[in-house]
Amino acid sequence: MVVNRPLDRAAGELIAANYFEVVAAPDFEPGVLELLQTRKNLRILRMPGLARLEHFADAPFLDIKSLTDGGMVIQHSFRNRIRTVADFLPAEATSKDGVTVTARAPSKQEADDLLFAWAVESGVTSNSVIFARGGATVAIGTGEQDRVGCVELAIHKAYTKYADSLAFAAHNCSLYELKQKAAHDPALADSLAAIEQRTRDERGGLPGTVLVSDGFFPFRDGVDVALAQGVAAIAQPGGSMRDHEVIMAVNEASPQVAMVFTGQRSFKH
Repeated sequence: MVVNRPLDRAAGELIAANYFEVVAAPDFEPGVLELLQTRKNLRILRMPGLARLEHFADAPFLDIKSLTDGGMVIQHSFRNRIRTVADFLPAEATSKDGVTVTARAPSKQEADDLLFAWAVESGVTSNSVIFARGGATVAIGTGEQDRVGCVELAIHKAYTKYADSLAFAAHNCSLYELKQKAAHDPALADSLAAIEQRTRDERGGLPGTVLVSDGFFPFRDGVDVALAQGVAAIAQPGGSMRDHEVIMAVNEASPQVAMVFTGQRSFKH
């Protein structure tokens, strides 16, 4: 866990009562550090600079990677141009036939979630997409070679985590543990089947989420897969030869889904 303000007692008690490997904060309120130190193997970092992140946001650093042949790749770090909702660009494109299509603009809540998700996206390894809602990440699909594969992976992870939360609420165990027990307990097998059905019915909690992609959608397939899960808004760099097809996909959705362009990729290899 990383926070950008002094860690207070309530947060310290929450961390001490759950499993965390690392906690980092600019400072700790009286008594909090001693409380955290009771946790075995918890790495505790005091980093004063975390309280001044806004001063570093526009300052690029040198990203240095060593190669196996002794060479080095030196480049500037990613600089996020989307600092406010107003920085998003309207999703608009013209087909080869000269037909111009424009996507619906996001609502305030959708735009705020897209802004949050795009900031998170900059730290995820490409190719990747993120589902988010209410200022929280719902699922991340990363490391795939194709854009639609990223979306499918994120959906799979969302379903798994959703079912896992239902299993824990019902039986105080993980989905994996429930599956192991259900193999020898008919009652638990019925409960597992009900949890899996509810997960499918509620589409892993994805309806109403927003989606961001670190690269443009070369085809509309990745967008169509996301739309089937009830996504409400999408942000992506734009710049594909088929942008008009991608925009048509969100315009054809019912209800119509919003889309904006970021005007930059967010690749991180």
